[in-house]
Amino acid sequence: MTSIPDITPDSEHRGLVAALPATIRPFALLARFDRPIGWWLLFWPGAWAIALAGAAVERWDLILWFLLGSIAMRGAGCVYNDIVDRDLDASVARTRSRPIASGAVSVKAAWVWLLLLCLLGLLVLVQLRLDTATLAIASLALVAAYPFMKRITWWPQAWLGLVFSWAALVGWLEAWGSLAAPGLLLYAGSIFWVIGYDTVYALQDREDDALIGVRSSALRMGRHVRSGTAICYALALVLWGAALWLRRGDMLALLALLPMALHLGWQVVTLRPDDGAGALARFRANRFAGLLMFLACLVVGTTL
Repeated sequence: MTSIPDITPDSEHRGLVAALPATIRPFALLARFDRPIGWWLLFWPGAWAIALAGAAVERWDLILWFLLGSIAMRGAGCVYNDIVDRDLDASVARTRSRPIASGAVSVKAAWVWLLLLCLLGLLVLVQLRLDTATLAIASLALVAAYPFMKRITWWPQAWLGLVFSWAALVGWLEAWGSLAAPGLLLYAGSIFWVIGYDTVYALQDREDDALIGVRSSALRMGRHVRSGTAICYALALVLWGAALWLRRGDMLALLALLPMALHLGWQVVTLRPDDGAGALARFRANRFAGLLMFLACLVVGTTL
């Protein structure tokens, strides 16, 4: 008799979240406070931009504000996504335990929680210059459209890349004073990084997604998912290499990127598309990958 593989639920009662009162816990789970990988991935591109612009030491407070903003806005994005996707979530084994899909949080209460998280994001927004704040607000159009992308395109991961990389533009503008080629290249590279790691993440849901008609790059790539992910990561590295080279045109810039390149290479070489747990582990490893890229940007940005 074939055993049924364990499915890791999307929301779990663990860590600090498990210690919260029962009435509050579903709201923490709704904002994915139990899964910090999401706000790390949202945070890193902004931190990279600040470091590459040479402002990591002088503007260390800006990095902390970006971290707080990432936690708040990733939480808000998850709440909004779950409001829109509540019917789809109820049809997928991994996501049917989400608070709205399971009925633990009403849609009305979720909208109130979303507003509170946005107010926290506003606190971060007022720390920025007007032009930077305006650029940050412009991302909301992309955020609002994202939950619908999986219904109309095979590449919702590309749209997520536009959203999750936006902090690179915001961080660069705030630290440098204007948008310039290194910041734009950093942003473009981050988009391909996001497509790569979110394709790996989507491997967990391929069967359910195919059954309910949800589209993803993991389904589109099919048996070529490993090579497709490798191409995305390679394009990210090329664009990042160009960004670092423009800031410092010598071999140190490229050598600083080597640890990141090796880490992404490890992800691709060891990826097994049919191993959901392994795919999840490699997706989560991108939190460490973000740190490696931050160190590369710090070295190049502070040693000019």
